[in-house]
Amino acid sequence: MIKIAHVSDLHLTGRHFVKSWSENLRELLLDAKPDFLVVTGDITDEGYVYEYERAAYYLEDLKIKPLLIVPGNHDARNEGYKVFEKFFGDRYPTYEDENLVFLGLDSTEPDIDDGHIGRENYDLIRKKLKGKRKKFLFLHHHLLPIPGTGRERNIPVDAGDVIKSCLEAGVDFVLSGHKHLPWVWCLEGAYFVTAGTATSHRLKGFSYPSFNLLYLEEEVAELRIIDVNERCVRVTYRLDKFKG
Repeated sequence: MIKIAHVSDLHLTGRHFVKSWSENLRELLLDAKPDFLVVTGDITDEGYVYEYERAAYYLEDLKIKPLLIVPGNHDARNEGYKVFEKFFGDRYPTYEDENLVFLGLDSTEPDIDDGHIGRENYDLIRKKLKGKRKKFLFLHHHLLPIPGTGRERNIPVDAGDVIKSCLEAGVDFVLSGHKHLPWVWCLEGAYFVTAGTATSHRLKGFSYPSFNLLYLEEEVAELRIIDVNERCVRVTYRLDKFKG
């Protein structure tokens, strides 16, 4: 079994940041002992260097490797996309072994909330995410609308082409954040999984701070939505007929 923690929208140091939830998140992740930690952006609130310093300390202190991170729209503010590279390296991180492959994409544009992938990356998706391994694409912006999040905004302007590239490559999972509400769509056998905000008061309605735990076996997968405040599993999805 492979266990993947999917965390998003920490907004560390921002005015909506909740320190006690960050402490809970740390303990929950240490207890879960995931094989991978994927962070889909908005680790900072304004992209400043001091925010990145604190975010880097927090994430490195978890001691979960591989640690795979892409920037969010908040991280790209104030030239934060350049600061991201100093602290976390490539904005298009990859990881692969004999069982699975991950490709991260920077879907942000400086100082605006809108998302964009770019034509130059469509072939990258098809080339990197090929073969019979379990295939993951991760980015900050959601590619499909999320119910319960109000008027739709900020889906990447080229989301349709990105989804087409994912389906052509046979991607198994597309992981994203941005909307602060967990959700799962299944489209032609690909699961589009959005994580909520883990450590921020920027919640939708009566929702709760959360992150995702994804358990993979040969032909099935299980997704657990973890409530960071109550420190419990709130929802479990059994993703049947999963084919890696």
